Amino acid sequence: MVVIVDGENLTIPDVVQVARHNEPVRLDEDARQRIEQCRLVVERAISEGRTVYGVNTGFGDLAHVRIDEKDLTQLQVNLIRSHSVGVGPPFPTEAVRGMMLLRANALAKGYSGVRPEPVEMLVEMLNRGVTPVVPQQGSVGASGDLAPLAHIVLVMIGEGRAEYQGTVMDGDEALRKAGLEPITLLAKEGVALINGTQPMTAVGALAVYDSMELIRNATVAASLSLEALRGTRKAYDKRIQRIRPHRGQTAIAAALREILRDSEINRSHADCGKVQDAYVLRCVPQVLGASLDAVEYVWGVIETELNSATDNPLVFPDSDEVISGGNFHGQPMALAMDFLGIALAEIADMAERRVNRLVNAHLSGLPPFLTEHSGLSSGMMIAQYTAAALVSENKVLAHPASVDSIPTSADQEDHVSMGTIAARKARQILDNVKRVVAIEYMCAAQGVDLLTPLRPSEPLKRALGAIRDVVPKLTEDRPLYPDIERICELIDNGAIVGAVEEVTGPLLAGR
Repeated sequence: MVVIVDGENLTIPDVVQVARHNEPVRLDEDARQRIEQCRLVVERAISEGRTVYGVNTGFGDLAHVRIDEKDLTQLQVNLIRSHSVGVGPPFPTEAVRGMMLLRANALAKGYSGVRPEPVEMLVEMLNRGVTPVVPQQGSVGASGDLAPLAHIVLVMIGEGRAEYQGTVMDGDEALRKAGLEPITLLAKEGVALINGTQPMTAVGALAVYDSMELIRNATVAASLSLEALRGTRKAYDKRIQRIRPHRGQTAIAAALREILRDSEINRSHADCGKVQDAYVLRCVPQVLGASLDAVEYVWGVIETELNSATDNPLVFPDSDEVISGGNFHGQPMALAMDFLGIALAEIADMAERRVNRLVNAHLSGLPPFLTEHSGLSSGMMIAQYTAAALVSENKVLAHPASVDSIPTSADQEDHVSMGTIAARKARQILDNVKRVVAIEYMCAAQGVDLLTPLRPSEPLKRALGAIRDVVPKLTEDRPLYPDIERICELIDNGAIVGAVEEVTGPLLAGR
């Protein structure tokens, strides 16, 4: 498989393939021609002495300063150096590879005024495994993600730091070892390379992809908890969903019905007299379904952004114009990332309450803290504490970044999006939620085992089997943190959902 960069057809799965699995990338030939035609407009503007922002002017509040033609190349180098002011820990390699792919795709639309060479350089760095070191902090999401993108371009010109074959080294050394030469930036190319939303969008693309997988796992984990707590399946009846037909609610209820096929555990409490469960069992379709709807909305926003021109100014060959606008502004992504974080946090809110019911003998009907030796043993008591801590942390992280704005560039950029902060927070929330779902899996599996010899539904037998392949039943106290991390690995590699889908077919098909 080769991912084609053409500015029009990049998808979130494409980003995942390149960012995580090192799929090769190629610039589309038609896109190359569009890039060349667009570049001619910039060159004509320079030759005719037109004043064009970012081509022969300063940047931001310095846009009124006219730059002499002999200094245009130095202007671009100075721009990259001065904007490389990111701080903090670096983005993961996969996130930076995603940024590079997205920036190449945006330039390939043919509205940025660069030559093909900078796009080809990004493509070759991806294909040869040269990954710039990009600090996570320093972008306000105003004129795009200026600082993170500048750190990428710094390596393209043979400066900065980069990772190559697992080792971090100077950028020029990484290029040399990969068989590449630093690029010389001509007029407009520096500003075109750093003016865009690709860092926030790349982080968002990977996060929303993982969010969809996490919702599948959250659905299976909730089903396993319902089985362990001997809850009723009646609340998932399709007739209930039909008269409140939100797409997500309907899809989650259908998945629950498939997972919770009749079982020995279900039949054992058919005449227990309980007519309804607590909300965290009864309302799974409504709550998890709302999060699913939110994730699907964010998915659509990101796929639009993947194939958008987001720099400034933009070049329109049909009319021979260079027009300043605001496509760099990260607000669409900022709002979407905040929404994603909130939607994910709700998944953990509900999962932790099911964990609480599982470990609380007064609510579960199971041995206290899911151990047969309570008192001498604490069992899974403190696992609920960990889940509670993660949920509480998410409540802080879910505060929207997009409601804040601090003006920059002497008030020229007087409203900023904070979109990269929103994307980073959504990623943190996602990682926290994954661990809460892993804790629920661990506790629910223990609860089902404690109901032996009664057996769960066939799909849940498969889920339990996948968990027990790496985490044995708790018979005496042991450190549980390795168990949680092993289950997180099962979530990441799709083993639990895959085992369930061998029986049910695809869960949340088409999503």
